[in-house]
Amino acid sequence: MATQDGREAVEILLVEDNPADVRLAREALREGKISSKLRSVSNGVEAMAYLRREEPYTEAPRPDIILLDLNLPQKDGFSVLMDIKNDEHLRTIPVVVLTTSANPDDILRAYELQASFYIKKPADLDEFVNAMHSFDGFCLTVAQLPPREAEPADDESKY
Repeated sequence: MATQDGREAVEILLVEDNPADVRLAREALREGKISSKLRSVSNGVEAMAYLRREEPYTEAPRPDIILLDLNLPQKDGFSVLMDIKNDEHLRTIPVVVLTTSANPDDILRAYELQASFYIKKPADLDEFVNAMHSFDGFCLTVAQLPPREAEPADDESKY
């Protein structure tokens, strides 16, 4: 099923260091209403290399939306979010924080750094699947994603 703006599949980048959560997200989104391609990286350094199309991600597609854990190795989610929102070529990509923290300070900081939404990742398997279905139902079905930008020419900066 195509999205409201005609995209065949929504490109999602999941930045998550827990392989079980990656697997669960992938399975839950497969059952979703909108066709999506979930790609994942396991830390903040990889996330920025992916988004900037640095080795080994030179052919990576630009994500339509990012699911970002805060508790990441090498570079935490807050730093990744700050880098994304400070980069003129990346800042329009919606970033949904998906993390175990319910700390009000974390929630406030994420929104101050311009997160689009903050979802507390449930510990229960069924609740996690329900949260991913809610993400699919709202962020991929009801909400309008920014239009895909044209690919930069080889001599231009990446994004």
